[in-house]
Amino acid sequence: MRALLHNRRALAGVWILVLFSLVAIFAPEIAPYSPNDINFVPMLGVSAKHLLGTTPQGQDVFSQLVYGSRDSLEVGVITATVISLIQLVMGVFSGYVGGWVDAVLSSITNIFLVLPGLVLLIVITSYATNKSLGVIIGVLAITGWAWGARVLRSQAIALRDRPFVEAARMSGERPWHVAVFNIVPNMFGVLVANFFGAALYAVLAEAGLNFLGLGNVNEVSWGTMLYWAQSANAMLLGQWIYLLVPGLCILALGTGFGLLNFAVDEVADPRLRRNEPAPAGAVLAPSLPLVGPRGELTEGAGLSPGRG
Repeated sequence: MRALLHNRRALAGVWILVLFSLVAIFAPEIAPYSPNDINFVPMLGVSAKHLLGTTPQGQDVFSQLVYGSRDSLEVGVITATVISLIQLVMGVFSGYVGGWVDAVLSSITNIFLVLPGLVLLIVITSYATNKSLGVIIGVLAITGWAWGARVLRSQAIALRDRPFVEAARMSGERPWHVAVFNIVPNMFGVLVANFFGAALYAVLAEAGLNFLGLGNVNEVSWGTMLYWAQSANAMLLGQWIYLLVPGLCILALGTGFGLLNFAVDEVADPRLRRNEPAPAGAVLAPSLPLVGPRGELTEGAGLSPGRG
């Protein structure tokens, strides 16, 4: 945790997420008007009364931008949580148990890996009659869990024969207890990195679906703002800020999740850290076993303090 607090990428990502979280929490106090209020003159420019102007439908752009942060954050955090739970069950259970269970779960994971995620996402949302936020979160979770599950399976295979896991099994602990209390804690860095990666995927995918009109375009979100701006030809009418501002917010929120993803990766794996000289007298030593392309265990090399 101390290393994470001293990581510049982590600090930048945390500040970005804190800023957007505060905006989402205090949206009623920050926004001067209701995001659905259409009692204003359409296509007004920037002014003291309307900080970012008004939409072609007569809504205040700044108020929509503030309230739109709620949907984007909600989708990102909830989807990432659901995806992380699916990855944990499919990946850890498959890698630790092995045998026919691993074969079945790995086959399911491989099917989702080869499916074109974007196409599947568009097809499911196109035919969904109910396009509520819960449905969008479910669709994103279904199409976004497979890669992380494969990573966790590899880690579980590498850890299941370690001495401390063997000791737990020899002491009579049940398999679920060994998996939850001995294997999962040693994957904490990977789990957190997967969570932020899933949140980044969810924010961008939700915005993309709404921009294409495949979500609920009547809800206020940054993606629906882009959809209505494009439908009303805001750029041609000189209302370019209506397109620019929600796009920048999506970019900033995605950057925050991405920075935290990279930072956790760096802290969990010292070999990813840059501009950090190796300790004096450090020698190459075997690190955590990795899974080779044919399923065999191979030894990775890392730096560990020692005497040359």
